[in-house]
Amino acid sequence: MSDRYSRQIVLPEVGAEGQARLAAASVLVIGAGGLGCPVLQYLCAAGVGRISIVDPDRVEESNLHRQPLYRMSDLGHEKARAAQAALRQMNPAPRIDAIVERLTPANAARLVAEADLAIDAADSFAATYVLSDECRRARKPLVSASALGLAGYVGAFCGGAPSYRAVFPEMPRQAGSCAEAGVLGTAVGVIGSLQAHMALALLLGLEPPVLGRIVTIDFRTLRIGGFSFAGAPEPAGTAIPFISTSDVSSADIVIDLRSLEEAPFSPIGAALRIGVDQVERGEAQFPAGPRVVLCCRTGVRAWRAARALQRQGHSNVALVAFGA
Repeated sequence: MSDRYSRQIVLPEVGAEGQARLAAASVLVIGAGGLGCPVLQYLCAAGVGRISIVDPDRVEESNLHRQPLYRMSDLGHEKARAAQAALRQMNPAPRIDAIVERLTPANAARLVAEADLAIDAADSFAATYVLSDECRRARKPLVSASALGLAGYVGAFCGGAPSYRAVFPEMPRQAGSCAEAGVLGTAVGVIGSLQAHMALALLLGLEPPVLGRIVTIDFRTLRIGGFSFAGAPEPAGTAIPFISTSDVSSADIVIDLRSLEEAPFSPIGAALRIGVDQVERGEAQFPAGPRVVLCCRTGVRAWRAARALQRQGHSNVALVAFGA
């Protein structure tokens, strides 16, 4: 073995046995953006044997201040493939798979099944819930993180610990984004690096275990906090599921909550156009029998509408997040 990993092998927590565990591990990384870049760099540098990168987007110039895997020459290229090329230059030993797809309820089971551990770096509420649901079902650990503005958190869920839904049973009423709220590159870099560290801790079996813990960082005040959620109960009842457009049937009532100005055409041709505020005010009435499928871009408005319908007596609801 070369001396590439010598500085971590010398650690008693790693050693030759731990390095062999990393080389045999397979990690699924959802998102190759601000969080995903440091995650990918450190997992590849540490010698994780197989890394699968899932991202549908292309490199834009606005990415470069916080996504150091990419160069000006990568502009317009698929992120997953650009990241794959950069990582192969960094360390040729790991197997790096580029999957130019968006994580959806249709492909989540296949992607999670091939990994020992999943990392949520997608900056998408819908992706986080879909990934957590599948990791919980498959009993695979999930390291999820978020960074926005000058704050962020990292947590280790599932794999025997409570799921993301156990800690965050409700979505926020509005979803912030880096484009709207802004973010400092160093903030996502630190959070992504901490995500990679939690993933390595899980793969190496470090003690005390990181499963069931959240770490928070306020980058304005440099305050670091966190808590254990190891005893958090899973939400009672059946969770509102995210489904794929292919799962929608002709018997469903489909509501596209986006305006015609936002999205002139809906991927589901039979969808009705009703705003989330109308649903919350009870201005839209639906028969009790059929399933009501609520659709929007991120899943947040669909979640709000689904909760409103549940309060109005509709128990059979599902969500679709079309993505960007």
